[in-house]
Amino acid sequence: MKTQVAIVGAGPAGLLLGHLLKVEGIDCVIVERQSGDYVLSRIRAGVLEAITVELMERLGLDARLRAEGLVEEGFNLADGERLIRIDVANLTGQTVTVYGQTEVTRDLMDAAPERGLPIFYEAADVALHAIESDAPWLSFTHEGRARRLDARFIVGCDGFHGPSRRAIPASVGRVFERVYPFGWLGILADVPPCNDELIYANHARGFALASMRSAARSRYYIDVPLTERVEDWDDERLWDELGIRLGPEAAARITRGPAIEKSIAPLRSFVFEPMRHGSLLLCGDAAHIVPPTGAKGLNLAASDVHYAAQALCAFFKTHDADAIAGYSAKALARVWKSERFSWSLTKLMHRFPDDGPFERAMQVAELDYIAGSRAAQTSIAENYVGLPV
Repeated sequence: MKTQVAIVGAGPAGLLLGHLLKVEGIDCVIVERQSGDYVLSRIRAGVLEAITVELMERLGLDARLRAEGLVEEGFNLADGERLIRIDVANLTGQTVTVYGQTEVTRDLMDAAPERGLPIFYEAADVALHAIESDAPWLSFTHEGRARRLDARFIVGCDGFHGPSRRAIPASVGRVFERVYPFGWLGILADVPPCNDELIYANHARGFALASMRSAARSRYYIDVPLTERVEDWDDERLWDELGIRLGPEAAARITRGPAIEKSIAPLRSFVFEPMRHGSLLLCGDAAHIVPPTGAKGLNLAASDVHYAAQALCAFFKTHDADAIAGYSAKALARVWKSERFSWSLTKLMHRFPDDGPFERAMQVAELDYIAGSRAAQTSIAENYVGLPV
């Protein structure tokens, strides 16, 4: 098989890129090691920046997003005594939209057959070859047959554990990483949210987040030590802890219900440079991970895809090799700013094991400053709603 662009990974990044390229008349094929059902079963974040919404709109795949998504004009920081509302709409003129990553993936996946976007699901032993040449190729096994896919470019959208990043020689790549000493224990339940807008809470017992997926489905989190096990947290214990950490006002509005999904996600900040080597480009989690504080993961993947699609279109339509050469620097400039915001918000809203009275006093002072400063709130709002691409 031959194509212009081989895409590794059929998560939202790979699917989004595939659709953007097809709209521009560029041939592409997606190879995914999991089944389509497995891809859809992964529960992920759901706060979309304008860039992600705009890309879905450009593709004409935003009908369900517009009908079911919740437009959010702000969010809240809780310090144990008060809610500090960040009025995103007033401070930036923009909003975010709550619409689950699973639903974005479903919309992109459902549209693939009718738009002629070929996807090989359950492709085993995916390997990248000759990425430093002008004729890279993929090998994989599909339905018991060995396959070869030749391309001009390969784009790795295969996540943190995929083969794409590992295909770049160690002598070329640089890794920047911070592993956090806690994880987020989350519960998803078919209950109405306790607040119309997200609440990030810094409590003496630890961090908590009240969020939603729809008007009838809520997502809550608390931070827990990495030694904790999901099995030790029955639903009632988790609801009780959420009520304490979110504070009495929010607790009074919490509707309890059985968990649809419950899991512990470890937190890390991770960046791999460069995001392009030879004929290989990396997008999304293949190149970077952010803590979920700030909801940047899917949106960073979307901005990567935006830059990658621009570069690939420039190459194939005007033979602009400089666009490919500049992809990594352009994408990383936005990645690092989002990493900074996610790291700073994580540091502000969590109690780290090694923190003492001084670190806590700094959190209190920072939250107090934010509460009284329009400039500080504007900075947070600009980052939360998404920096320009």
